[in-house]
Amino acid sequence: MMIQIEKDPAKLGEVAAELFVKSAKAAIEATGKFNVALTGGSSPKGLYGLLAEEKYKSQVDWEKVFVFWGDERWVSLDDEQSNAGMAYEMLLNHVPVPEGHIFPMWAAGITPEARAQEYTGYLKKELGEEGVFDLILLGMGDDGHCASLFPGTAVLKEENKWVEGYFLKSKDIHRITLTAPLINKAKKIVFFVFGDNKAAALYEVLEGERNPTQYPSQMIQPIDGEVQWLVDEAAASKLKNV
Repeated sequence: MMIQIEKDPAKLGEVAAELFVKSAKAAIEATGKFNVALTGGSSPKGLYGLLAEEKYKSQVDWEKVFVFWGDERWVSLDDEQSNAGMAYEMLLNHVPVPEGHIFPMWAAGITPEARAQEYTGYLKKELGEEGVFDLILLGMGDDGHCASLFPGTAVLKEENKWVEGYFLKSKDIHRITLTAPLINKAKKIVFFVFGDNKAAALYEVLEGERNPTQYPSQMIQPIDGEVQWLVDEAAASKLKNV
């Protein structure tokens, strides 16, 4: 595990952009494609904006990029809560990724549970039966959740499914998410954690006692890959071992 702490979140956006480009180049050289899962929220907006700029945009062979998501609220792409909608606005509308290479989680006319099965099919087609992402981007909530792996939810116990759709009572909304077993197969996982409201949870996740039911981000421990935390000073303020 690697932790990089910076006072300015914008600096972490630059670090993440370099990581994205490096991962994309390595994957495309090795396999001819780059499979990435994006995240939502405010933290990755700086990264997406940078990747849409010529400096980084020109370094990626976007026609060989395949875009998935780590999780999604069950809302249409034009809803302001949509992770995919934000990614289109900030990045995907500005880079030449073929539309057939982009796989939003939400779809009309289907339940989240049925969509989870469909989405698993897309993943197996593009990632193969092993299900190894080249890169997964994640945020972390102030309750220690990541993707839609929330404290105390049944999805935390999932051991076989790659994708799960369910109703999140605490937020009164349906969610669809990659499961921890699939996430942990990735070659590289990058967490974005910004803001002093995340400080207590980040301490518990990284330095507290192991309690993944309460702090699900503790579940993210790649099997063969690596995890990197990009954290601003505000979020890191309670950490002692850095």
